[in-house]
Amino acid sequence: MTDKPTLLENVHFPSDLRQLTRAQLKQLAIELRECILQNVSRTGGHLSSNLGTVELTLALHYVFNTPEDRLVWDVGHQSYAHKILTGRRARMPTLRQLGGLSGFPRRAESEYDAFGTAHSSTSISAALGMALAARQKGEVRKAVAVIGDGAMTAGMAFEALNHAGVERDARLLVVLNDNDMSISPPVGALNRYLAQLMSGQFYAAARNVGKTVLGPVPPLLELARRLEEGAKGMVTPGTLFEKFGFNYIGPIDGHDLDALIPTLENIRSLMSAQSGPQFLHVVTKKGHGYKLAEADPIAYHGPGRFDPAVGLVAPAAPRQTFSQVFGQWLCDMAAQDERLVGITPAMREGSGMVAFHQRYPARYFDVGIAEQHAVTLAAGLACEGLKPVVAIYSTFLQRAYDQLIHDVALQNLPVVFALDRAGLVGADGATHAGNYDIAFLRCIPNISIACPADERECRQLLTCAYEQNHPVAVRYPRGAGAGAAPLPDLSALPFGRGETRRQGRRIAILAFGTLLYPALQAAEKLDATVINMRWAKPLDLALLREAAEAHEALVTLEEGCIAGGAGSAAAEALQAMRITRPILHLGLPDRFIDHGDSAQLLALHGLNAEGIEAAVRQRFAQP
Repeated sequence: MTDKPTLLENVHFPSDLRQLTRAQLKQLAIELRECILQNVSRTGGHLSSNLGTVELTLALHYVFNTPEDRLVWDVGHQSYAHKILTGRRARMPTLRQLGGLSGFPRRAESEYDAFGTAHSSTSISAALGMALAARQKGEVRKAVAVIGDGAMTAGMAFEALNHAGVERDARLLVVLNDNDMSISPPVGALNRYLAQLMSGQFYAAARNVGKTVLGPVPPLLELARRLEEGAKGMVTPGTLFEKFGFNYIGPIDGHDLDALIPTLENIRSLMSAQSGPQFLHVVTKKGHGYKLAEADPIAYHGPGRFDPAVGLVAPAAPRQTFSQVFGQWLCDMAAQDERLVGITPAMREGSGMVAFHQRYPARYFDVGIAEQHAVTLAAGLACEGLKPVVAIYSTFLQRAYDQLIHDVALQNLPVVFALDRAGLVGADGATHAGNYDIAFLRCIPNISIACPADERECRQLLTCAYEQNHPVAVRYPRGAGAGAAPLPDLSALPFGRGETRRQGRRIAILAFGTLLYPALQAAEKLDATVINMRWAKPLDLALLREAAEAHEALVTLEEGCIAGGAGSAAAEALQAMRITRPILHLGLPDRFIDHGDSAQLLALHGLNAEGIEAAVRQRFAQP
């Protein structure tokens, strides 16, 4: 006798979902949550955010005719229920694994993934583009953007709202998933607006839509012009979004299917009648349905493997990560120099800034998911004699490239950029990989780039960067390195200088960053010289010349893109010196690299010791 099949086992696509009763949908929500919890506990991944959007996902697919109607998830780390309901439940055990499902929406993965997302605050722009395309083509399909309250702090979201408000016949719905949490606790005037809106009796507010009022209007409401009552005017919940031209509805309970489904059905009717862009405000709870995640949504935001019955357990004596090295250095340097200020775009925990925030709250600035503002804020602080340190993931610095050039480099301001997650990032995949920072930074005048080989060098190069009177980026990877314990003092390594770590013959390997250690392993078998370059810009030209003149061939090695990277810089420098030597460039190829275990990915691309040895032997016919 077999067990009775669950509802989820019979729901393969949203068309199956639409055959269920409201009562069955509630049971399905329970099963979906359990499916997410069991799979994430085995593979690691984003948990709290996905548990919080189960009912919302069910309701959206139940009411809208996906994939004909377009559904765009902002960031995308709340789309696991969406993946399960759109034909990918059987592949969930492969989530974020090499060759498996992506942890984010991906157009190549499913027709239900209308737009590939992993960075924040893009959903409204993309969904508006889809709605305008439907209008242009004479189609009646609808576009829905689901965006979190944290993502609403980014200027790009407001640029899209500003445009959407004048497109009165676009069939667009923006769903604000208000869970009072992005990754780190959200910040800024918009968050205060939402927090004040929902403070106290949420359920009373949900029963009396439009009745809740706020205290003093925060500065962000200048975007929608202050009400005639003046600077201290009182506003209704939808004032901000209505002033942008949206029809505001909410707030409603995002876990109540009996409220969500009828509301979305009414909104769908308004969209069909082309009644202007719609805005639905739902309130959810991160980690909903799993008590441990509800109690600590930050810890359960992106956990590794764990036992759901036990919860997260700290590993015994974990090795210090580069982020932790940076966080300790930041506190130590701040104690020594009161000019230091720290800036993060909503990545306090990930960048290792919790202790700094606690010890120096007046010198800590979390600007929300607003990388452009973070960089120009640093420029303004530097103009006034302070010493800003911007802690930012390599992949997110891409979003502030104009500010980096125009506001920092052009004015040659002494801003330190602590570039976390440089190189491959493993399970988060191509959207989060920091593969391009050397290439896109080294072409900018005035900026220097340090590439520490281990934790000790990371601390010393951060100090060196801080001592300079121009912008410097220090790039380091996710997680731990070789395990070289940082020195307790704030000593600095020399600016722009590398070192020879192993003396060999015939071939010299020029290593930039943490790949120094597999290079040393390979060199033992090759009897090659290994040089720890430390700086991608400026290069240690004297050391480079010495290596070229003393060896028959050179190998450059970096955990970054080959095209335009540190190896390219070395080749250009040798050409300028009129030195000709055969050069092998080892690094990341000219294509986006999918998710998987970082060690696997490095081996796959020949950047482990065995791969380096094999590439050198093949290129230079080593016996």
